[in-house]
Amino acid sequence: MPEFVHHAIYKGIATVSLNRPDLHNAFNDAMIAELAAEVRTVQADANVRVVVLAGEGRSFCAGADLAWMQRMVNYTQAENVADAQALADMLRVIRDCPKPTIARVHGPVYGGGVGLVAACDMAVALKKVTFCLSEVKLGIAPAVIAPFLAERIGAGPLRRWALTAEAFEAATALRMGLIHEVVDQPEELDAWIREIAEAVRKTGPNAVSACKRILHEVAHQSFDDAVAGCVQRIAELRTGKEGQEGLKAFLEKRKPKWAE
Repeated sequence: MPEFVHHAIYKGIATVSLNRPDLHNAFNDAMIAELAAEVRTVQADANVRVVVLAGEGRSFCAGADLAWMQRMVNYTQAENVADAQALADMLRVIRDCPKPTIARVHGPVYGGGVGLVAACDMAVALKKVTFCLSEVKLGIAPAVIAPFLAERIGAGPLRRWALTAEAFEAATALRMGLIHEVVDQPEELDAWIREIAEAVRKTGPNAVSACKRILHEVAHQSFDDAVAGCVQRIAELRTGKEGQEGLKAFLEKRKPKWAE
């Protein structure tokens, strides 16, 4: 039974919640393993169309917890590599989830917590929320989360905030593309998520999964390789079962089976 992470499913929305409110949902090695396992569990459920990453208590995620950091001080090089790899693997599970993922950011986000937001496809945050890449204040760097942040917001904005460890507001996170919507009240977070989930329900599940893979691939390929790969992808999708159903439903002016 997970101790630090739990999930609930309602009307196709799986909410995976960080559950260490007394420690501002700061993560340790156990929580990292639980979060990866919970995301894998919900993504395997055919009834789940959207995965939401949320936090209990006042904070979304405060990054690494103090006790874990104290243990790290005495880690060997090999132990540090293994530890960092576990965090990277967990973020990859979120990034590569075949279902759309949404970060529900209701409270402060620090350090590795910003990486959690970046690993999700979309994010909605309260206007009052602050973000901070605080690692350089500790004499380290936001190294493991850097690839996820660079992919999300680009190198320019990342340099601005990673090198200074200054806190920034939700409005700034919105401008740089780290989040996609800013709202005033907690209930508006859930309303936005329901709106996204309703839009996703009208889409083909396999098509959404394929779309995520395509978008990840083209971002890291040469232009010619991306074009060649996408030509093959669309041919596969058009001739696949779901693509055939979607195209026929459109031509026959009816809803596809997944939207009925």
